[in-house]
Amino acid sequence: MTDEILSVINGQVYGVWFLIGAALVFWMQAGFAMVEAGFTRAKNTGNIIMKNLMDFCIGTCTFILIGFSLLLGEDMIGLIGKPGFDIFTSYANFDWSNFVFNLVFCATTATIVSGAMAERTKFLSYCIYSAVISAFIYPVEAHWIWGGGWLAQMGFHDFAGSCAIHMVGGISALIGAKMLGPRIGKFTKDKKGNITKVNAFPGHNLALGALGVFILWLGWYGFNGAAATSVEQLGSIFLTTTVAPAVATVVCMIFTWIKYGKPDVSMSLNASLAGLVAITAPCDVTDCFGAIIIGAVAGLLVVFGVWLLDYVLCIDDPVGAVAVHCMNGIWGTIATGLFATTSAPGNDTLTGLFYGGGFTLLGKQLLGMFSVIAWTVVTITITFMIIKATVGLRVSEEEEIEGLDSCEHGLASAYAGFSLMDVSGSMIMEENENTQLGVSEYEAASEVQKNAAVKVVRQPAMDTGMYKVVILAKLSRYDKLRKAMNAVGVTGMTVTQVMGCGIQKGSGERYRGAEVDATLLPKVKVEVVIGNLPVDTVVEAAREALYTGHIGDGKIFVYSVDKIIKIRTGEEDLAALKDVE
Repeated sequence: MTDEILSVINGQVYGVWFLIGAALVFWMQAGFAMVEAGFTRAKNTGNIIMKNLMDFCIGTCTFILIGFSLLLGEDMIGLIGKPGFDIFTSYANFDWSNFVFNLVFCATTATIVSGAMAERTKFLSYCIYSAVISAFIYPVEAHWIWGGGWLAQMGFHDFAGSCAIHMVGGISALIGAKMLGPRIGKFTKDKKGNITKVNAFPGHNLALGALGVFILWLGWYGFNGAAATSVEQLGSIFLTTTVAPAVATVVCMIFTWIKYGKPDVSMSLNASLAGLVAITAPCDVTDCFGAIIIGAVAGLLVVFGVWLLDYVLCIDDPVGAVAVHCMNGIWGTIATGLFATTSAPGNDTLTGLFYGGGFTLLGKQLLGMFSVIAWTVVTITITFMIIKATVGLRVSEEEEIEGLDSCEHGLASAYAGFSLMDVSGSMIMEENENTQLGVSEYEAASEVQKNAAVKVVRQPAMDTGMYKVVILAKLSRYDKLRKAMNAVGVTGMTVTQVMGCGIQKGSGERYRGAEVDATLLPKVKVEVVIGNLPVDTVVEAAREALYTGHIGDGKIFVYSVDKIIKIRTGEEDLAALKDVE
């Protein structure tokens, strides 16, 4: 009787954990959104958030109608589940938990594609191919692996989706990015059209990207662990899911440190995800040693993948989706056939090549992997070709330059609250005879059009004895500069932290292995207005405080000030500079 009670309790506990795991996987959508938004430019943030929202919502609709039954319906000759509408016709007996669990996995496959095609894809096109992936492409191959299909019958093993989800999403991303073409300015070409340089497009908010990685890592414990059948197996899965990404990140950090001279932040973030992707298939059948090796290879593979796409294939992948998901999905599938061991809790049958199992499991893994690759390549290529021939895949050049937030969603900025401009529309200047030439080039305008434009009138400079001195310098020299200004009698200053570069274009920084043309370095901008001090005294004091003899010491600009007005008292000129009641 006691054993029966414990069995019921265990069943209930794992049933609840199964749904908690599904919720964690759903939460990964937020992680994908943050990573993609952080690794791309601010002008497309709203578009990216919308895509990550809609791939789950659209995926839910298509999964209800057809996807779930194709995945887990009655097996039809090992190839596909029998289509049905049990969710409507037999709801009382429907497997609600299994539906939700498989739905959140399905949505993950679609969202992977978004990152590689970011910043230049039509929103309508994205909605269409996201629906196709969720309704047909993913459910069919997932049925082969998890729904009782021919790969499951053969003994192919993919516990949580290195192959079924990540590799499929990564291959779709690779093909989509290739057909779509690179973002404007990503590659520099010579007159013959040959690519001569890869240009870096730094993400606008790496803090957001890092938050996304941490969210994904947390969600991955549900991704890999939700289907565990015992406490021991769950603990082992948590261990391998922790070790592999940690090792991958350390290996990537060391490698980029050696290769580029500094540890690459965004690449290390990608490496964490690469380790998670690689361990997803074998997480339940490998041990700690296997997880370490799998993670180490993943950390190197993600760097190689980014380099391969940029410098060999010349495919623009803004977030590294192909390197993370496609390449490490393949690696995780193969690694299962290498590192499976019966010492892992719950695994009594699968043994990989490196643990004395021979080539049997590895052969099954390779056959299954190539079969899924073939299915994905054919179906997603047809999907993209149809979309491209009908509604089109890519936005126009003007829309891409302006940003998809504005063109696709009518959103002036995803960061409107941080803008000093009024983006509500109340400050928009309407075109009239004084603001519009009617043509984009001034030289092409007629004399009437040129005469209608507002004339630029230059006033003769006045020597008022008041000057504004603007100093751009290194942040590290600010304290010395401040003391020097105080010493010569400067009583007020405005200090701003800015970014900029001189004629040397910064110091040759790299982003994801590609050199950034004009590196904007952090500087301090100090502005002082003087009227009762010799300007040469202030300039010389600043020069002495900032001089090191090295490039980047800064510059000093001196302007004549025509008039000064103190708003509170109405005092003008030299009197306005005095802060006396």
